[in-house]
Amino acid sequence: MTSRILITNSTLILSDRELPDHWMLIKQGKIASWGKGEAPSAETIIDGRGETYVLPGFIDIHVHGAMGFDMMDATPEALKAMSRFFAAHGVTGFLPTTVTAPHERILDALRNVAAHMGAEMPGAMVLGAHLEGPYINLNAKGAQAGEFVRLADPTEYEQWLDTEAIKLTTVAPEFGPNEAFISACAARGVTVSIGHTQATYEQALRAVRLGARHATHTFNAMTGLHHRKPGVVGAALTLSEITCELIADMIHVHPVILKLVLAAKGAEGIALITDAIQGAGMPDGAYELGGLAVTVSNGTATLSDGTLAGSVLTMDAGVRHMMNQAGASLVQVAQMSSTVPARQIGWGQHKGRIQAGYDADLVLLDPQQQVRTTLVAGRVVYQTAL
Repeated sequence: MTSRILITNSTLILSDRELPDHWMLIKQGKIASWGKGEAPSAETIIDGRGETYVLPGFIDIHVHGAMGFDMMDATPEALKAMSRFFAAHGVTGFLPTTVTAPHERILDALRNVAAHMGAEMPGAMVLGAHLEGPYINLNAKGAQAGEFVRLADPTEYEQWLDTEAIKLTTVAPEFGPNEAFISACAARGVTVSIGHTQATYEQALRAVRLGARHATHTFNAMTGLHHRKPGVVGAALTLSEITCELIADMIHVHPVILKLVLAAKGAEGIALITDAIQGAGMPDGAYELGGLAVTVSNGTATLSDGTLAGSVLTMDAGVRHMMNQAGASLVQVAQMSSTVPARQIGWGQHKGRIQAGYDADLVLLDPQQQVRTTLVAGRVVYQTAL
C-alpha cells in the first residue's frame, strides 16, 4: 500500500454537504485530512481535474452474485470474481447473500464468507453475509426454492450464527418460531430484516419490538399498502426504526415509488441494494438462482412464470436512477448507498462516510456519475483510463 495518496481538484461529498475544489489526503489506508488551496505532498496523486466527485464507496448489503458466480458456490473464486466486478461499479464492501437451501449448503456458504470477511480482496471487501431465508413465508417466496422454506429451528440457526459471518438476515415474522429467531439475532447484534412475508402491520410492529430494524427489497415479496390494511409496507414507511432496502433498477419498483420512499423515509432511512444474481455483468441468457432456472432478457431476470428473480443491476446505475428519477442529490445518494448500509450492518464506525480516521473506501465519479476510480483502504482497485 502506498503510504500517502492525495486526491486533488475534486468535490468531496460529505454526509451533509458538498465541498467543491478540495483535496483529500489518505495515510495508511485511512482518510487523514482534507482542505482547499495548497495541498500536502504525497507519493501518489489522483487529479480530479476539477470535475470529479469523491463519495464514500458504495456498500451493497443484498447481492447474490455476478459474472456467472453465486455466493452459494461457496468458493473463494466466486467471492473474488464478485469482488472484482463490484469494484468496477464503485462498490467497496458487500454482503454476499444466501438463498433458501438445505442446511449444509447454507453453512458452507457462510463459512466461506467467514474465511474472507475483512480480508484484502481483488476489489470490494467482504463485510459479512446476508442470510436471506430459509425462514420466510412460502406464499411470498418470490424466487426462492419453496421445498426448502421452513420455520426457524435453533438447532440449525445457532450453528449458522456461530460462524459470526451473518450481519443481516431476512425473515418472515408472522410465525412463532421465527419470532424466537428474531430475538436470537438481535441479541447477537445481527440486523433483522422483515421480508418474503405476508405479515400484517401489527405483526410487523411486533417484530420491530422484538428487534427487527430493516425491510428487505421494500414493496417486493411483502404485504402492500392498503388504506385499511397498512401491511408491512405501511410499517416500513412509517416506523422510524425500519430502514428500507430499495432496488432502484426501474423494474422492481416504479420511479414514482422511489420518490415516495425518499419523501417518506429521507435518505437516512433508505439502503440502496442491487439484489444482483450471477447474470450481472453477463449477456442475456440462462442462469440460476438457488437451483431455479432464471432467464435474463433486456436487463430483467425472471423465472419461467414471470416472477422477478433478483436483478442484474449495479450500484452505480442504482445511484444514477435515484438522482435522475427520484431527484436525489449526491449527498443523499451517498447516504443511501454507503452511510446507511454501513450503519445497518455494524460497520458504521469505520466505513460509509468521508470522515477523518475512517477507512479510505472511496469512489470517484465523473460528472455523469460514471465510476472513474475505486479505492479500498486507500488501495486503488479499479481505475478507468483517463
